[in-house]
Amino acid sequence: MATELTTPLTQTTTGSSFIKACFNGTNAFLGIGLLTVPYALASGGWLSLLFFFLIGIMTFYTGILLKKCMDANPSIKSYLDIAEHAFGRKGRIIVMIIMNSELYLVAIGLLILEGDNLHKLFPKFMVKLGTILVDGRQSFVVITALVILPSMLLTDLSILSYVSATGIFSCLLIFGSILCVGAIGGVGFNARGKLLNVNGIPTAVSLYIVCFAGHPVIPTIYTSMRHRHQFSKVLLFSFVLTTFTYASTAMVGYLMYGDSVESQITLNLPTTEVAAKVAIYTTLLIPVTRYALMITPVATAIEGGLSENHKNRKLVKLFIRIALLLSTTIVAFVFPYYENLMAIVGSIFVVLASFVLPCLCFLKASGSYQSWSYKLIGIIGIIVFGIMAGVIGTYSSISELLHDM
Repeated sequence: MATELTTPLTQTTTGSSFIKACFNGTNAFLGIGLLTVPYALASGGWLSLLFFFLIGIMTFYTGILLKKCMDANPSIKSYLDIAEHAFGRKGRIIVMIIMNSELYLVAIGLLILEGDNLHKLFPKFMVKLGTILVDGRQSFVVITALVILPSMLLTDLSILSYVSATGIFSCLLIFGSILCVGAIGGVGFNARGKLLNVNGIPTAVSLYIVCFAGHPVIPTIYTSMRHRHQFSKVLLFSFVLTTFTYASTAMVGYLMYGDSVESQITLNLPTTEVAAKVAIYTTLLIPVTRYALMITPVATAIEGGLSENHKNRKLVKLFIRIALLLSTTIVAFVFPYYENLMAIVGSIFVVLASFVLPCLCFLKASGSYQSWSYKLIGIIGIIVFGIMAGVIGTYSSISELLHDM
């Protein structure tokens, strides 16, 4: 007989307040996906927004499922703990690989993002090394890596943590700047766009999914709360604000540039406008402040697999971090397809972390799979949607990538 998850004590004497938890939750979901949602909307057409809102609803529910998984065992503190509680040590290792692979690919995306936007500001810049001419975008990827290098040598990233925590305000500033370009910058909102583009739906769905990629952070937010019974309200607030901001940016960008919108909305903006420069320069801060925070968990995971004689050596830690920076720089140098990379991240890794795994962990931990119910049917529906979106989106993204190359 299926047993429901029990709810532990939901109040602690210390922890974050409701407002701070809302801030942390919104910051976890509102990120670089903001730049690609107009392109996603252009790929699928206006009706693809139905998929966007459906994805938002489903990922909100899977966030609640993660909370219920944590309620089953007070010792659970992280996403990896949830996986281990449901599927044992092997489950923990598999989820760790998935999460770190996603972080590694997002780090590559940050370098591509920086190179593209710097090239937008300085289109004539290039570097000549003897007889070799390196174009502007590739040059800026290398320059960005050199700027990031000092942060990779730090063992205490608390300063960068505070800087990256301004992510919500950065995203709102970018949205406001884009809106100003359209309203008073002479661009206008006159593009009608397409009602539906069936061929572009897989790409649109994959990029929409990237917008809700913060699930690995949900357990940390929940355990840090002073009043955990308010978590559902915190998650609802975070999702409503995130969904509104993403949807508004998508519609504004699509109305401004229609089907000609670039993979990053900032690449369409006229650099002669002050508001456009604000949006672009704000975007440029994101990779510099977030790269080290993204890649550090990957480095830590690699260190964890080393022997005791090596894992705590500072030179080994520095070597691992520099090697990760070098490898991501090389990939970003030769791989300029930002939208394809983000679509692959959404189709594979975010689908697993935000759709499939929360549902499977809940079913395993609660035993709800043992008897049919409306809840079970709904959860199975989310799993099926996630798998279909992942398979079709991955195939479409790879096909587009091969075509572009």
